[in-house]
Formats: sequence, C-alpha cells, structure tokens
Amino acid sequence: MANLNASDIKTFVGSKIFDESRDFYVAMGWKLNFDAGDLAELELGGCRFYLQAYYQRQWCENCMLHITVEDAEAWYRHALAVLEARSYGAARAQAPRKQRYGALVTHVWDPAGVLLHFAQPLGET
Repeated sequence: MANLNASDIKTFVGSKIFDESRDFYVAMGWKLNFDAGDLAELELGGCRFYLQAYYQRQWCENCMLHITVEDAEAWYRHALAVLEARSYGAARAQAPRKQRYGALVTHVWDPAGVLLHFAQPLGET
C-alpha cells in the first residue's frame, strides 16, 4: 500500500517588494527560518509559510491568513508600534472587531495587501 501520509502544509504568500515584506513579518514577530533572496520561510508559534518574490495584485489582495491568538487587542497595539517605527508601504492595521463567528479580530494588511486575521476566540456566545 502507498504511503500517503503528510507531515506539514504551508501556503505561499506573494510580495510586491520582497525585502520590505520579509522585514515587515520579522518586525511583527515571525522568525526567519531561511532566506534565499526570492523565497523565505517565516514561522510564528510553530506555524510556517513561504514568502516569495512574486506579485500579482489580485492574488495578494485576495490572500488571507487566519492566525489564532490569545489577545487580538495586544496584536493591534503591536502592529501599530511596528508601523509607527518604520514605513512598510501600504501596510496598515484596523482595531479589533467582534466577528459573527465568535472571535475578536484585528486585521493587518502586509505591504503587498495580504490580509492577516489575528483572531481571538471568544468562546460560546
């Protein structure tokens, strides 16, 4: 019988300006596992993705990462501090809002327009 086990799954995320996006994620707290100049692996809390030097506006602006966190408000404050310390192009943050699915969510857009959902589960509603 064929071995069809999988041990990991990672998404690829685009970047308009690779160095700017990589630096943004590192400033936000991701660990840079490797950087090949046009492809980098970034890790946060044991979860990883590949950042690539490839940009297509529609794709990047429709790409979203949902990150489950313990404190969406803390992530909002952290994102504001990162964005105040240095310009990252079009990167921006939106204050946390309660979502219908039972989470408090801070939205942060990376320099290429990728939307990060820092979602704090609120439990039973």
